[in-house]
Amino acid sequence: MPPPTHSVPPGPGARFLFVLGGGRPGGSTEALARRAADGLPDRAARRWLRLADHPLPAFEDARGTPAGTAGAGDRHERVLLEATLEATDLVIISPLYWYTVSAATKLYLDHWSRWMDRADLAYREQMRGKTMWAVSSCASPDPADADPLAGMLRRTARHLDMEWGGLLLGRGPGRPDRSAVTGLPAGPHDRPPAARPGEPATCDSTGRPVEARDFFTAGVLAAAAQR
Repeated sequence: MPPPTHSVPPGPGARFLFVLGGGRPGGSTEALARRAADGLPDRAARRWLRLADHPLPAFEDARGTPAGTAGAGDRHERVLLEATLEATDLVIISPLYWYTVSAATKLYLDHWSRWMDRADLAYREQMRGKTMWAVSSCASPDPADADPLAGMLRRTARHLDMEWGGLLLGRGPGRPDRSAVTGLPAGPHDRPPAARPGEPATCDSTGRPVEARDFFTAGVLAAAAQR
């Protein structure tokens, strides 16, 4: 899995949008994301939105219709759109469901296509230069099972000229004390620790554990190591 491409720490004007796509409020994936957010500098703004609180209508493919005719959507769609455009950093938070993101998260991303069809938004241009991050968790013993999720989000970021910050991946129930960030070069001693009762095991294809609180700066270290 390629290393994260994000090469600068969150700046003084960083605005993080945490998009909660799981079907279980307060679950292990959300807890992992909140622990990672604790490691952000105080100057970084944070906003949390739960997709279940802002249900989107079924996605309708507008291709073949006159350009720019997509409407503004209902109030839930407007909240998500405005928050997405306002953010400098977008954090997709979803458990691993059938090797990819949750249905609510996929629907949110489907609506990006709808927003790109709106001539009044210049959506692609407004998304350019933002950074996409992901936080997920899985119960599988094989961390490669999360590769489709990471690949889909990484390609989505690339399609819109966004940067890819990386995927923070936890495995198993319990406290998200330690997890793993995908794409970081593994050192000879950076092997996953054995899981203790009540704690998640590391789930990372490289085998390098990382403290969740360090996630948003780990990409900086990985990028520097690749130079």
